[in-house]
Amino acid sequence: MVPNSLRAAVIAAAMASAACSGSIAAGTGAADASAAAAVQSTPAIPAAQGRYAGGLPDFASLADHYGPAVVNVAVVGKRQTVADVPGVSPNDPFFEFFRRFGQQQMPRNAPPPQGEGSGFIVSGDGYILTNAHVVADADEVTVKTTDRREYPAKVVGVDEATDVAVLKIEAKNLPTVQLGDPSKLRPGEWVVAIGSPFGFENSVTAGIVSATSRAMPGGNYTPFIQTDVAVNPGNSGGPLFNLNGEVVGINSQIYSRTGGYMGVSFAIPIDVASGVKDQLIKSGHVTRSRIGVSIQDVTAQLAESFGLDRPRGALVGSVEDDSPGEKGGVKAGDVILKVDGATIETSSQVPVMIAGKKPGTPVALQVWRNGSSKELTVRPVEIQEKNQRVASNDGQQGDETARLGLAVRPLTQQEKRQAETDGDLLIEDVDGPAAVAGVRPGDIILGVNGAKVKSMDELRAAAKKRNGKVVALLIERDNAQIFVPVRVG
Repeated sequence: MVPNSLRAAVIAAAMASAACSGSIAAGTGAADASAAAAVQSTPAIPAAQGRYAGGLPDFASLADHYGPAVVNVAVVGKRQTVADVPGVSPNDPFFEFFRRFGQQQMPRNAPPPQGEGSGFIVSGDGYILTNAHVVADADEVTVKTTDRREYPAKVVGVDEATDVAVLKIEAKNLPTVQLGDPSKLRPGEWVVAIGSPFGFENSVTAGIVSATSRAMPGGNYTPFIQTDVAVNPGNSGGPLFNLNGEVVGINSQIYSRTGGYMGVSFAIPIDVASGVKDQLIKSGHVTRSRIGVSIQDVTAQLAESFGLDRPRGALVGSVEDDSPGEKGGVKAGDVILKVDGATIETSSQVPVMIAGKKPGTPVALQVWRNGSSKELTVRPVEIQEKNQRVASNDGQQGDETARLGLAVRPLTQQEKRQAETDGDLLIEDVDGPAAVAGVRPGDIILGVNGAKVKSMDELRAAAKKRNGKVVALLIERDNAQIFVPVRVG
C-alpha cells in the first residue's frame, strides 16, 4: 500500500510538459476590433464525411482539412555568457542577478539552447496559439507551415499560469482552425491530436477522452482534458480536435515515468486558452482575481460531519485577514456550494471561476454553514502573478514596460528576505533603451519618476506619466539605491 503522501509526490514528479523537444524549456478579455475581425474559421467537416467512414471514425478527412493550420514552432534560446570559473566577474551584466539568487553557472560562449513544439493558426492574419513552455526564454522563434514556408514569429504574450502563449507572424489569408466547445466533451469520445512529436511534423494520433475537468499539480486555473491520445515531446502546443474538426484543447502535459508517452495526456480547454489569448493580444498580460481563502475537497467523512447530503462543494480551510473573503463574511469551515449560481462539485472549480471574474465586481457565493445554506457577496481583487511576463508586441498596445525594454516580475516573499530588500519588482531581462541605459538583470525597481511602485500595474501607470522621453528608474543594486535615466525613442 503506497502512502498518500508518497503517491502525491510520485504524481507530481512524474508530470512533465508534453512538449518541447530539445533544451529550451526546463520541464519541457476581448481582443481589439481589428484582431477580432481578422479571425477566419474554415467550415466544419460535413458529418457524413468527416466523422465516420464505413462505420469507423474518418481521421483522414479531418487531417486533410485542418492539418495545414497546424504549425511547427522552432525555438532558439538566449545564449549563456556567464563566467566558467567559480564566481561571476563583477563586471558581468548578470553578476547582480547571480549574487542575489544563486543561479546555476554555465560555460562561457555555450551554444544557445534549442527546442521545438507545435502550434495552430487561429486567425488568417497570423495569430498562433501554443504553449508557454514551448517559447519560454526564447530569443528567436520560427514558425514552419505544412507547405514548408518559414516565418519569424513575435511572442505577443505568455501566461505561465495556464501554459498558454500567443505568437504573431506577418502573413495573410492563412488556413485556420475552427474552435469548439470543450464543455460538451464526454469521456469515451474520440479526439485527434496533430503536432510534431520528436520533430516529426504534422503527425496525427487519435484516442478517446479519458476524463474532463481534471485538476493537476500547478494547474489552478486549468480544468484539464485527460485523454489517451499518444502525445510526446514536440506535441506541446498542438491542437486537440473533436470529430467535428473543432479544436477543443491545446496539448500541454503528459504523465510519464520515462519522459515518453504512457497512455495519459492532458490538454488545456480551448475556451480557457481563448480567454487568455484575447487578453494577451489586447494588453500583453492576463488579469485574474482572488478572494483570499484556502479550500479543499469535501470527503464523505467531512460531508457527514458538516451535515451535507453527499460530498460536494469546496471546504474553506482559512481566510486571509483583510481579504475579500473576510470582508464578504466567509469563515473557515464554510463549504462553498455555488459561485454566481454555478454549482460547485469539487474544490478545483472555485479558483477557475473566481479567477475569471473582473476585480471589484460583486460575486455571489452560496455557502453551507451550521447545517443550512447562506448567501454571501464578495468582491475579488486582482492577483499579482509571480510569473507574468510582458512581451513587446512592437508597442502596439502601449505597454510602457515593453517600450522601456524591461521584462519584470514580482519578487516572492522568500526572495525579498534573501535579497534583504523592500522592493517588490525584479528585472529578469533587459534590452533596447533599458539595456543602453545600463539597467541590469537582477536590479530591483523601487520607483519610477519619483513615485514608488509595488506592482506591475503601478509600474505601467508610473511609466506612462513621464515628462518628455526620459523615464527615471529608481533601482536597488549592490544594496545601494540609484537613479537610472532611460530614454524612450
